[in-house]
Amino acid sequence: MSTHTMQNPHHSAHPPKQRSRLGRLLRELWFQVVLGAVLGIAVGFLLPEVGKQLTPLSDWFIALVKMIVIPVVFCVVSLGIASMDSLRKAGRIGVKALGYFLALSLLSMLIGLVVANVFRPGDGMNIDPSQLDSSKVPAKASEGFDGIEFVNNIIPESLFGALTGHTIIAALMVSIIFGAAMNVSGEAGAFLTKGIQALSTVIFKIVNWVMRLAPIGTFGALAAVVANYGTQSLQQLGYLVLLFTGTCILYVLVVLGIIARTCGLNIFTVMRYFKAELLIALSTCSSEAVLPQLIKKLEAMGVGKSTVGIVIPSGFSFNLDGSAVYLTMASVFLAQAVGMDLSWEQQLVMVGVMMLTSKGTAGIAGGAFIVLASTLSSVGGIPLAALALIVGIDRLLNEGRVFINVLGNVMAAVVVGKWEKDYDPEQARKALHAAGQRKNEIQTSAPEPVEAEKVDAH
Repeated sequence: MSTHTMQNPHHSAHPPKQRSRLGRLLRELWFQVVLGAVLGIAVGFLLPEVGKQLTPLSDWFIALVKMIVIPVVFCVVSLGIASMDSLRKAGRIGVKALGYFLALSLLSMLIGLVVANVFRPGDGMNIDPSQLDSSKVPAKASEGFDGIEFVNNIIPESLFGALTGHTIIAALMVSIIFGAAMNVSGEAGAFLTKGIQALSTVIFKIVNWVMRLAPIGTFGALAAVVANYGTQSLQQLGYLVLLFTGTCILYVLVVLGIIARTCGLNIFTVMRYFKAELLIALSTCSSEAVLPQLIKKLEAMGVGKSTVGIVIPSGFSFNLDGSAVYLTMASVFLAQAVGMDLSWEQQLVMVGVMMLTSKGTAGIAGGAFIVLASTLSSVGGIPLAALALIVGIDRLLNEGRVFINVLGNVMAAVVVGKWEKDYDPEQARKALHAAGQRKNEIQTSAPEPVEAEKVDAH
């Protein structure tokens, strides 16, 4: 009896501890993003008219991130190259990264090709292209891929013009040149390096502030998507969405899982470490929205600054594994939908064209449509109007593309870092373990009452 009465104060004191755990959970960015996503979906379903008006919340968040992405790329890349012992190392990292990107892109496209041919999601649709509303296809898509425009985008009008624009490829080129120049400029270069290091500290402080707005951007994005599309787009094309989603899951578990295992990592542990960034990318459908945070977390995970500085920014332009899976699967789907049977020779030509065009449309709005349009033109027979079939579900398909793009670039940095001996597996283990510990501390609540009862019993 006395034991029972002694326990009461502890039981009454327990709710505040639970509240403190809830408070810690609410302060976690990933949980705030999940909360924003749930609320956004609820508003989209229950108040669709309100949800349709919330698109600006997502647009504003992505605009804020894009505002800071180019300065982050400049600081990270130029500092990474300036601090290298020799420029030969920068070239070696770049060549290895490019080789890895090409190999994974080819593998991803072949996976999409095989899945589309085996499961044939477009069979039986019997679409008459003349009946399609081609006005839904983005105007930019009908222009196809322009190699000259791609090169023009790489070369800015002025050295600092690239740092005030929105093209990552141009900023990457200027950053590499600037970092190389600092590397060989002696004392003058060292002085500038210190200044950019200070600028980098300030830039990442701004990044932290901007990322606190991610839950609001997530809320607005999902509320608008659910309100605008609901389940209508899934009625006719649900099979393609489910098939692509299943392929993305298998890609993560098998392809990226094997790559992670060869680096001594567990893909689930890696996803848990980057959960906030992956959730933000999923909800906003923007890889750029998480680029600054990926750089910061990869360095904390033991990947060298020089490797991260070259691999991540270039990866977001050249290593789009999720987009590669989507491109071949969508092209074959469209051919099947209009009753065209592509030969394997035509499909391999299509892959070859995509290997080139997909590298030139990174960061361009409607980039996937531009690649598809140029590919359909090169293969022949599939009308551009067929793109109207997947406009309605493209936002849903983009979820899987962005998720794999982000996670694929994380693994690319680890692979190239290990290849270059610029990766500390022990530091990675500690960083991943610390992330798991924080999660356990938040979730664990049972042991404390037990301890209280043991004390009371004595």
